[in-house]
Amino acid sequence: MTRCTFIKNLLLLVCIHAGAASMAQVKYYAKDDLQIVISGTSTMHDWDMKTSKGESNATVTLNDAGQLSGLTALSFTVPAESLKSDHKSMDKNAYKALKTRDHTTISYTISSASIKPGGAILCQGKLSIAGTTLDSDLTATGLVNADKSISVKGSKKISMSAFNMTPPSFMLGTVKTGNDVTVHFNLTLRK
Repeated sequence: MTRCTFIKNLLLLVCIHAGAASMAQVKYYAKDDLQIVISGTSTMHDWDMKTSKGESNATVTLNDAGQLSGLTALSFTVPAESLKSDHKSMDKNAYKALKTRDHTTISYTISSASIKPGGAILCQGKLSIAGTTLDSDLTATGLVNADKSISVKGSKKISMSAFNMTPPSFMLGTVKTGNDVTVHFNLTLRK
């Protein structure tokens, strides 16, 4: 091997190693640094249940510019009874619908994901609510912040009956909630 060939091979190895290092997968997490709001309707008025409790773990890839370029793992778990409305009686009926006595958490785990230009995240995974697990797509936006944390925001419409839940009712059934709810999520992932 000539000296010139040796130097070219050495430079090639350095470039490959530098490229691999810049595209390394990095683990991120969030614990009680999230906002989840479940919004629904009823025959009386619209309602919300909120929580900031829960945790999420993710493995991401950042490109040379420090922007999100890949997502190889993501999971989140929320304690079901951490969701609270402005009315304790509504919470009690919601926990009954969520079957929290036997199923204490709501969780999502991705099986695949892709990142689109502008930070759009498209995920396929498993959503578990009230003891039922279904395949579920999830769309969010991801933004790498100046401090290298990642903000993730999105929403998902869910049918309660699809998860074998009976929409809660109140006042001896005179007030009924709608079957569909929308889950809004906003979390900050950190190294």
